[in-house]
This record gives sequence, C-alpha cells and structure tokens, in this order.
Amino acid sequence: MALAPDLRAAMVLPAICAPMMMVSGPELVGAACRAGIMAGLPRHNARSAQEFGGWLDALRRSFDDHRETHPDAPAGPLAVNLINARPLDELIADLDLCFAHGVQLFITAMGNPTDLTRAIHDRGGTVFHDVTSLRFAERAIAAGVDGLVCIGSGGGGHSGTLNALAFLPRVRALWEGTIIFAGAVSDGAAIRAAEILGADLVYLGTRFIATREARADDAYKAMLVDSGVGDLVYTDRISGVPANWLAPSLARQGLDPANLPVSPGPRRHDHLPEGVRPWRELWSAGQGIETIRDVPDVAELVTRLRRDYVAACATPDWRDRATGTAR
Repeated sequence: MALAPDLRAAMVLPAICAPMMMVSGPELVGAACRAGIMAGLPRHNARSAQEFGGWLDALRRSFDDHRETHPDAPAGPLAVNLINARPLDELIADLDLCFAHGVQLFITAMGNPTDLTRAIHDRGGTVFHDVTSLRFAERAIAAGVDGLVCIGSGGGGHSGTLNALAFLPRVRALWEGTIIFAGAVSDGAAIRAAEILGADLVYLGTRFIATREARADDAYKAMLVDSGVGDLVYTDRISGVPANWLAPSLARQGLDPANLPVSPGPRRHDHLPEGVRPWRELWSAGQGIETIRDVPDVAELVTRLRRDYVAACATPDWRDRATGTAR
C-alpha cells in the first residue's frame, strides 16, 4: 500500500488515535504515540497559539525521554489536526509553529483543502484530509492530498453514511494514495477487516475516549461503557452537521432525543439550552461503542488491540474453520 515505510516502521499497529474535540490533549496523544501508534492533536483544543506551542514542547520532551529510556521501542508519529474553516493566514501561522517543533504530518478537516495542502507541501509536510463521501474524496484527490481519512457510517462525531464495504474498495479503485478508514472501529479484528478492504491505517476515536488519559468527563467515559448502539442518535440538529450523539447525554441537558430543535447551521448553538455546547455537555460516540466494556490506560489498550489484531491476521479461512484444520 501507499503508507510511507518510515511511518509503518515506527508503529506497532496500523492505527491512529483520532483527534477529538474536547477529548484529545497532550496526555492522550503522548500516551498513544509512546505506545506505538499514530495520534492526532487538534490545534482547536488549545485556547491560544501559546498554549498549543506549550503542548508541542511538552510532547517533544516526553518523546525524547521515551527514546532515551526505551531505545528499541517503536514510537508512533504525531499528527496535528487543522480545521480548514479558519482563515488561511492563521492556519499558516499554526503550520510554521508545528514545523518549528518538528511536526510534519497533518490531518485536515472541512472545506477545500487545496491552499492548505499546498502550504504543507511547500514546507515538506504530509497531509491527510477527512472525507465523508466519494464526491469529497474526489475533490481532495484533485487538491493533491497525500491521504484520505474516509469516514464511513457508524463513526462518532461528524460521520458519513457509506458502509466500509462500499466506501473503501471504491476509493482504493480510484486512487493509490494512503487511505485511512474511520467508522465504528474499536477492536483489533476491525482494524484487520479495514486493511483487507483496502485501508492502510484505521482511525479509532470512541474507543480512546474511554481511556484514563482522555480529557473527557468521567461521566462521559462511564456512559460509553454502559451504552450501546440503541443509545445513539444520528442527526444534524445538534451541530448543524450529521453526527452520532449519545441520547442519554442529550436527555441530561433537557433535550428530547426524539424531538430535537432544528440547528440554524454549522457552529451555531443558539437553538440549544443556554450554556450547552456540542462535545462539551453533549457527547458523541460511534457504533464501536458496542465493544467498549472498560476504561483502561492507553498502553494497556494498545497492547490489547495489537493482540487481537495479530489473532485476526491468523484467522483461518471458512474452509479451515469448517474442518478444524490449519493450512
């Protein structure tokens, strides 16, 4: 596949701890990279460029310490998540800050990625862009991105509607670049299934919310453990863009999940109860919630994912399972 060899060699698993609003901070991202997978750090989770620069400083020191104490251990790459809705000059300033801290890998979301992709490439970086449909995938390919984050049905946050069985083979037939799949992935077997369908890497979001290092309320983590697919509401009436939301989190803020107010548009919240904001008081989750039963630390979770992934890679085909033999 198209994933760069140096990235693959740095990782113990073809997985990315997805960048998540109000959840991903340097604690979660640093733990995931030190455990040997890629992790995305959202620039928008920091309140200022100064705070974000402090996060990058702290992460770089933690990675240096990790290499000193574990010289033979893989260390997953850090990617910074940038939202295209912001003015280009602000994004360029963030890019320069990232490159000054040694970050060369970016995950972009929303809008036309052409200008930001050009700026990243001019600085020698690599860009993966979020897409939720084949039309958006074709536009991102035309913009020159290096990778596509194909967000299929069942994902947490702003999710698409295409099933992985249709989405991944179609994009792979269109393109030879890096493909990352997102949508309802919470265990090692699902990571392997996405690879078979054509993905190079796989996003895990909801599963990493339910970890000790995630910047999520303890009640949010407990709700992920206690809830299932039947507790999810897929709607554009919260953030203005279709997403999966935990119905119990809506109800606790006085909203009726079966009769939600109509959103006035993306990034508009005046239809919600006063002081209530998406992702802060209203919580999102993907259909991978069905396999979440605990709140481990990140290192333990990655070890578990790796074990289950290796087992899935060794799964006999249907004929061997029927006869109880191995080839």
